Amino acid sequence: MQRRIFLTLMAAAVTASAALGGAPIAQAADQVKIGFLVKQPEEPWFQDEWKFAEIAAKEKGFTLVKIGAPSGEKVMSAIDNLAAQKAQGFIICTPDVKLGPGIVAKAKADNLKLMTVDDRLVDGSGKPIEAVPHMGISAYNIGKQVGEGIAAEIKKRGWDMKDVGAIDVTYEQLPTAHDRTTGATDALVAAGFPKANIIAAPQAKTDTENAFNAANIALTKNPQYKHWVAYGLNDEAVLGAVRAAEGRGFKADNMVGIGIGGADSALNEFKKPEPTGFFGTVIISPKRHGEETSTLMYTWITQGKEPPKLTLTSGMLATRDNVSQVREQMGLAAK
Repeated sequence: MQRRIFLTLMAAAVTASAALGGAPIAQAADQVKIGFLVKQPEEPWFQDEWKFAEIAAKEKGFTLVKIGAPSGEKVMSAIDNLAAQKAQGFIICTPDVKLGPGIVAKAKADNLKLMTVDDRLVDGSGKPIEAVPHMGISAYNIGKQVGEGIAAEIKKRGWDMKDVGAIDVTYEQLPTAHDRTTGATDALVAAGFPKANIIAAPQAKTDTENAFNAANIALTKNPQYKHWVAYGLNDEAVLGAVRAAEGRGFKADNMVGIGIGGADSALNEFKKPEPTGFFGTVIISPKRHGEETSTLMYTWITQGKEPPKLTLTSGMLATRDNVSQVREQMGLAAK
């Protein structure tokens, strides 16, 4: 009788295991542990990624281990720490993509599944490590959204494109910056904007002050334009260009700047009593980057289903008129 009960229980356990995709009982939901490593834990973007990763953890029932890893040394010790905690995998936005081979080797040695987010690991020759599943942002396509938004507003205002100058706030040493501004330039040119009217304004650093200085030079050297538009790597680059244009008398009626990121500085522009030349921002959502990556890693651990090798997300254009609706759609809290 006891033997029959034992065999029945064993059969039930095998059935339950099969229902979990063949996952061993040791990997039941309450025992799954996933690390989420970010390079700048104090930044709102990464705070939001963690917030959405926690939503996935609560929904699926796994333990999320959040670790700030701003240096290569901290990355390596964090991976060992996860292994010591008996984690099964981790997601990382690395402080340096060139750490790729070392991160891959360390994850393999510690028997941890590895997925990257935001920044893609590269090998010794600078090529993406395609074997590691990655969710990133399509920098070029987001740039195109900026260019298309600017072109649409130029047409809406009835400006003659030959009278419009475009400030391209560049930062060529960063591939993401290059891809974003290239996308914006290509979209503008495709819309009929004269390429000769696009003025490159290289900034020394990716902040508002350096963008202001770069844009000031572009404005000084090109007094022939009646209207201006501006784009760059992020909101800060465009805000710098807008402030520089304001100093030359170009206000909201003669200036269209569209940034990227939906930073607080951009949202504050929309709250000002009067519109400014900062027309919009392409908001990138951390929701998929936090929640979806964590869910994909959980499924990989429990069911053996590896995430797609490459997933690229895009953003949504927010303006003074629709910023609240866009943020709500993207799962972001009201600000």
